[in-house]
Amino acid sequence: MDRLIYLSMSAAKATMQRQEVLSHNLANASTNGFRAEMAAMRAVPVQGDGASTRVYTLETTLGYDDAPGVVQATGRNLDVAVSGKSWLSVQGLDGTEAYTRAGALEVGTDGTLMDIAGRPVLSDGGPITVPPNAQVDIANDGTVTAKVGNGRPQGIGRLKLVTPETQLQRGSDGLFRAPDGDPLPADANARLKSGALESSNVNAIETMVAMISAARQFEQQMKMLQSAEQKEQSATKLLGA
Repeated sequence: MDRLIYLSMSAAKATMQRQEVLSHNLANASTNGFRAEMAAMRAVPVQGDGASTRVYTLETTLGYDDAPGVVQATGRNLDVAVSGKSWLSVQGLDGTEAYTRAGALEVGTDGTLMDIAGRPVLSDGGPITVPPNAQVDIANDGTVTAKVGNGRPQGIGRLKLVTPETQLQRGSDGLFRAPDGDPLPADANARLKSGALESSNVNAIETMVAMISAARQFEQQMKMLQSAEQKEQSATKLLGA
């Protein structure tokens, strides 16, 4: 009887973890540049004396779906959509270099070019500073120019675009980094589209269907636990008679 209880409990826990991933994806279905998180489960034998007759379920994070989102034109000169498999470099709150596909940029009060979360956007030489009252334009190769009044446009930096050879790792801050944590080299061939944003690659309908399926699986595991309890009670009565 303990096998049924243990298996049902383990499966219910794994289903709850799957629901958490799906809920997180659905909550970011409208977040620009978001990459859907992918997860899977694997069976791990319980270590102990005797034969390994019990297993438990352990969540295995596969990473993220790197399929591109839909590029939507905004007409805003500080909006950029990175093309292909490339990423935009920003400075995380911990000071390390990190990467994102969210290209809604802004100019801070101190003139620093930042992402929508207030993190400095990086060039090869560090953050980019925009002159006061300047009109900013971003070329397809990431070159940033600023024009003050009737003056001529002046180059103030080039966005650092990287194209990783292996899949990046998502951090707790929502940013992505190289597996070894080291900064990636700039890719001179990487391109972006100015005046546009990339939407999330989460399919809301598919995610909702998956959530409904996971909810039904959880209910089934709860029924199995109740059935195991009823059988245990019946067996106890028979043995006590």
